[in-house]
Amino acid sequence: MKEIKPKDDAADKSSGKTGEAPPSKIQEVIEIVIVAILIAVLVRTFVVQAYKIPSRSMVPTLLVGDHLLVNKFIYGIKVPLLRKVLIPVTDPQRGDIIVFIYPNDRTKDYVKRVIGMGGDKIEIKNKSIFINDRPYRDAYGVYSDRVVIPAFVQPRDNFGPVVVPKGHLFVMGDNRDESADSRFWGFVDLKDVEGKAWLLYWSWNSDEQESPLKKVRWDRMGALLH
Repeated sequence: MKEIKPKDDAADKSSGKTGEAPPSKIQEVIEIVIVAILIAVLVRTFVVQAYKIPSRSMVPTLLVGDHLLVNKFIYGIKVPLLRKVLIPVTDPQRGDIIVFIYPNDRTKDYVKRVIGMGGDKIEIKNKSIFINDRPYRDAYGVYSDRVVIPAFVQPRDNFGPVVVPKGHLFVMGDNRDESADSRFWGFVDLKDVEGKAWLLYWSWNSDEQESPLKKVRWDRMGALLH
C-alpha cells in the first residue's frame, strides 16, 4: 500500500501558495468606500447634519448664505420616516434654535426659535409677546418695521391668545417683521423637529460685489449659535 504523506506547509509558503487568493486592491478600495458611506449616512441621520440658510427670517442671528451644523442627537434618536423617538434625550426648550419639517410642505426644512411649549398660552399685543399672561423677555427678537398691523388684517403684530397643544411648539423667526412662522401657519409637532442649530461652519455673502474673498464672512465661521 502506498503511503500518503502530508503536504509540506513550509514548501507551500516558500512557493508563495497559500490556497486562498488575496483580495484585489480594487475590492479593498470598494469596501473602504462602502464603509465610509455607511458611516456618513448614520452620522447624517442620527448625529449631525449640515443646512444652508436661504431667507432673512432669522436675521441677525442667521444670515442668508450661512451654513450651519445641526445637532440631531440632542433631542433623541428617531426612526427615519416614522419620526418615532427610540432613545429620548431631551425636548426643545424655550429659546432653542431648531430645524424642523415645515408643516405645510414636508419636503422643506425650516429654522426658527422656540417661543412656546406645550401648555403655554401665547399672545402678541402690538409686537410685544406675552407667555402665560406675562411679558416675555424677547432677547433675540428684532423689529424692522415701525408699522403695527391690527389683528383683523394679519397676525404679525397682534395674535392670539392661543394655547400650545401638548407635544407641539410655537416658533418664531428672530426677524419678527419678516418671518413666516407659527403666527401664520400654526404649531410644530415635536416629532417633526430635526435637531438644534449648533455651529456656523461657513458663511457666504453672494451680494458682495468687490471680490470673492470678501464674499466669505470670516468672522462668522466657527461661531456657536444661541
